[in-house]
Amino acid sequence: MGPLLGDRVVLVNGGSQGVGAGVVRAAVREGATVAFTGRRAELGERFAAETGATYVRADLADPAQARAGVERVVAAHGRLDCLVNAAGLTSRGTLLDTTPELFDAHVAVNLRGPFFAMQAAVRHLVDRGAPGTVVNIITSSAHGGQPFLAPYVAAKAGLTGLTRNAAHAHRWDRIRINGLNIGWTDTEGEEEIQRTFHGAGDDWREEAAGSLPMGRLGQVDEIADFVVFLLSDRSGVVTGSVVDWDQTVFGGLD
Repeated sequence: MGPLLGDRVVLVNGGSQGVGAGVVRAAVREGATVAFTGRRAELGERFAAETGATYVRADLADPAQARAGVERVVAAHGRLDCLVNAAGLTSRGTLLDTTPELFDAHVAVNLRGPFFAMQAAVRHLVDRGAPGTVVNIITSSAHGGQPFLAPYVAAKAGLTGLTRNAAHAHRWDRIRINGLNIGWTDTEGEEEIQRTFHGAGDDWREEAAGSLPMGRLGQVDEIADFVVFLLSDRSGVVTGSVVDWDQTVFGGLD
C-alpha cells in the first residue's frame, strides 16, 4: 500500500505547533503536499524549514485571512483537497467572569475562523466538481466541560454542530467532513495553559498522568495519525462523524 495522502494537497490551519504541527508532520510523511497557517512568522518559517511544508502567515480570527489561506494554497498548487482546522484558543473563563471580549475571542478563533476556512475550501471543491475531506479538531469538553472553560465550550460546541451541518449539506458533492473531540493532550499550548492559569510546576505531566485511566496524557502523534486516516480514502464513506478521542467514557457513571 502506498502513502495515504500521496496525491493530495493539504492545508492545516494552526499548524505551527501542537496537534496541528503533528498533523503537518504526519501528512508530509504520508506523501501530501502540505501547507499550514500560523500567526507567528518566525515559528512558522522555522517549522516549514524543518518539515518541507509551506508556511502561510494567517490569523484565523480574521475571516478574510481564514479565506485567504485557502486561496493562497490554491494559487500556489492549483488545487486544495484536504483541510484541517486545528487552530484553537483555550484561555480560561467561567460563566460568571468571562468578559464579552474573551467570549468574542473564543468565537473568532474556535468557530468563526473554521467556518470561513471551510466556506472557502468547500466552495473551491464544489467549483472544481472534486471530492475532498475536512477534519475539524474540536474537544471532548464540547460535551459540557469544566466550569473554567465556558467560552471555549460554547464556541467548540458550535463547531460540532457546524461539522455535522456542513457534512450533511455537501454529502452529494462527495465532500466528507468529520470532527475529532480530543481530550487532555500533551502540547506546548497545554504547557503554557497549565503554568499560566493553574500554577503548575515542572512535574505537572506526572501529576496529570496519575489521575488518568491510561496513565498518560493524549499524544499528538497518535491524534495526527487518526486525522490523516480521516483525510484519506481509508476512512471510506464516513462523513458527519464527531469522534470522541479521549480516555473519559462520556455517559459512564460510577
